Amino acid sequence: MPGDRTSLPPVRLPSDAELARDALAAPLLARAVRLARWAGPGTRVGAGGELVDEELPAAAEALGLGAPGDDAEEEDGEAYASEAWRVAVDTGLVAVEDADASGGEGVLGGASEGLSDGSSGSSGSSEGDETGRVGAGAQLALITSGAPQDVLSLWLEALDVVFADATAPILDDLAAVIGDDGEIDFDALDWDPEAEAEFLEGVLGNLYLLTVADGGATEGAVPLPVLAASMIVPDDMGEPTDDILEQVSEAMMRLDDQFQLLEPIGLVTYTPVDEALMVEDAEGAESALPVDEDDVSRYGMVRLTPLGLYGIRSRMLEAGVDAPAVGDLADKDARALLDGIAHFPELSARAETEQWLARRDPADAARDLLAAARGTDPGAPLRRLHCQQALSLVGAEAEPAVREVLDSPELGGLARVWLAELGAAEVPAPPESMIFWLAIDTIAAQLSADGEPDELQELVEGLVGQHSGFFDAAWRVDHPATADVLEAMGRLHRDRGVSKEARKAAFRARSRV
Repeated sequence: MPGDRTSLPPVRLPSDAELARDALAAPLLARAVRLARWAGPGTRVGAGGELVDEELPAAAEALGLGAPGDDAEEEDGEAYASEAWRVAVDTGLVAVEDADASGGEGVLGGASEGLSDGSSGSSGSSEGDETGRVGAGAQLALITSGAPQDVLSLWLEALDVVFADATAPILDDLAAVIGDDGEIDFDALDWDPEAEAEFLEGVLGNLYLLTVADGGATEGAVPLPVLAASMIVPDDMGEPTDDILEQVSEAMMRLDDQFQLLEPIGLVTYTPVDEALMVEDAEGAESALPVDEDDVSRYGMVRLTPLGLYGIRSRMLEAGVDAPAVGDLADKDARALLDGIAHFPELSARAETEQWLARRDPADAARDLLAAARGTDPGAPLRRLHCQQALSLVGAEAEPAVREVLDSPELGGLARVWLAELGAAEVPAPPESMIFWLAIDTIAAQLSADGEPDELQELVEGLVGQHSGFFDAAWRVDHPATADVLEAMGRLHRDRGVSKEARKAAFRARSRV
């Protein structure tokens, strides 16, 4: 749909090859691959595919984690190993089969139960619980022989595993929430898995939007309070209430844990909340949203990586969200290009157009663009504006095609302006009717693109100041947007007399139609 503002701004992503390299370098996936290569038929696992407790020290050692003799570091190393093993199993890097199965049957499910054990992070089982054989999974070969898209698909599966962990409740006593039937008692947990997942998806969606809003780049970290507030504080609320601030504070603490889980998979770079703030809060010190810009980083800072942008966009597309990327229009026709970039940020529109032009002969591209710019539909003025900008990227090779439309009522004014900017010789003067038609068309395009910004107010006042009797001529212009443009000029012009004259001209234009 031309000018569809319901879609997100386009994101600029690196090539699949670059993203695949980033995926393989993500610490958690790299550890999962190393464990998949370390494991063998003698590796002992539990009923859910998890490593038994006795295997965890060796797994941590294989990853180069944990210092012998340091209990805390050994425990952390084993937790990291357990986490990496879950990813290896759930993504198919490792295949775990029931020890009693034969012929490849009885492959066990994922090693993660979707719950976070708050004690040590280990999901291992005791030696007596072991029940399975381990072998290389079908996905392991993709690490060295797969195409970039294969690697990215594997990484997306790993992201799903980590996302599930991030939205799981943190339990200090798992046995306390297991019912008589052996299933988890979700009522006792006071945990809604769908609501938890929806909240984190919403936070990541807002982070994505904040990242791509200024041209699809990945620069700049977002303060954690901003993300939490974006999900909790109502848009129409002025000063947040104490209850809202408390909800934001609780959400920040939860997000702090979740982003620390999501960082090792390469989704984000994250600066955690300063632990001193948590001590202050525990001691009863006043806790609220930060007001000192110098201190905002103490409350956590998060940034989506290029790989993270790819991952969140993939999840959005799977959910049916329109999340365009620069380059999506490169193989489309000129009309699709001009309609598609209608509301892109300037840098994204330029990047998309450059990719489109790179696949075409310059002269042919210029003719296609000019043909697509014709029309009297509501999106036509904005197509002509972007056509003119696209032709500037083509350069002098577009001149023959541009001269072919000098006599066109719709394109003749655009052509003269473009040729003049090029510095071309023998540019014919436009008739007065074409000057006023181009003025109406230009303002219509700006209104469609940006609403009524200050720059448009300056354009309107400049046009009226340059042409005496502007409105007496303008209401006669045979353009579908004449009346709407004149009404907008009446709103924009700061002189009350001129505004009244513009509104009268708009009325006459509607009456004429």
